[in-house]
Amino acid sequence: MKNYMVEIIGVRFKNGGKIYYFSPKGKKFKYGTHVIVETARGIECGTVALENRQSANKNLPGAIKPIIREATPSDLETVAANKAKEKDAFAICSKKINEHNLKMKLVNVEYTFDNKILFYFTSEGRVDFRELVKDLAATFRTRIELRQIGVRDESKLLGGLGICGRPFCCSSFLGDFHPVSIKMAKEQNLSLNPTKISGTCGRLMCCLKYEQNVYEELLKTSPKLGAYVETPDGKGNVVDLNLLTGTYRVKIDGNADAAPHTFNIKDIRIIRDTVIKVDSAEMKALKDLEKE
Repeated sequence: MKNYMVEIIGVRFKNGGKIYYFSPKGKKFKYGTHVIVETARGIECGTVALENRQSANKNLPGAIKPIIREATPSDLETVAANKAKEKDAFAICSKKINEHNLKMKLVNVEYTFDNKILFYFTSEGRVDFRELVKDLAATFRTRIELRQIGVRDESKLLGGLGICGRPFCCSSFLGDFHPVSIKMAKEQNLSLNPTKISGTCGRLMCCLKYEQNVYEELLKTSPKLGAYVETPDGKGNVVDLNLLTGTYRVKIDGNADAAPHTFNIKDIRIIRDTVIKVDSAEMKALKDLEKE
């Protein structure tokens, strides 16, 4: 495909949501401007998160649709009215879920600009909600869509405070979820206790990803925990380390009762590196945290 430059703007539909790209059709849109666009969900009202800019078409995800128009005061009134109706729709849907005896948890309800209603729910397995959809359609007399989401998406929609005391990253600024693995926790020398490295959603904390590139670079030239090394005081095993400061505590051979000695990375030579081992039961619990 021929590469060429196109003018785009970025639009976000909720706080912390993913940015989607549209063609401004030659018009200039300032940051924070409300615009009406067509999406896969229907006609929606979003907010400009990225002002007009040029981008190579190869960097864009498929065809770019044009902005329909800048939102008018009347459009914003429609958005506010739809928002007000979501609470009642949530209560009605929850009641009907109980009436149909379905094993599903309603998480959120959204009205699109063109009056389509989206119901988000979680469930441990597949749910036959065809009768529920018919019931909801007859009640609201508009287009209905039920979407099953994962626990991470649930946390993103509901929001809350993490163990750091700050709002969830996923609901405040992360547009997409990035893969997070147990390997990251091990390389960052974090506790492999599932309760200490998992978020409120029950999955590995997204913030494990933030400093991973730095740790990967440092690990290329640094001994791992348990490595057998040579130091100015003799040979021994690394029992504690801080990759960011470059300090290591080494248990010197022949001094079983002595406290570990502290060295800088420049004073250590690796004799034999090692890999942290985790027992099978603990590894199973950790692997469960990686599931989406």
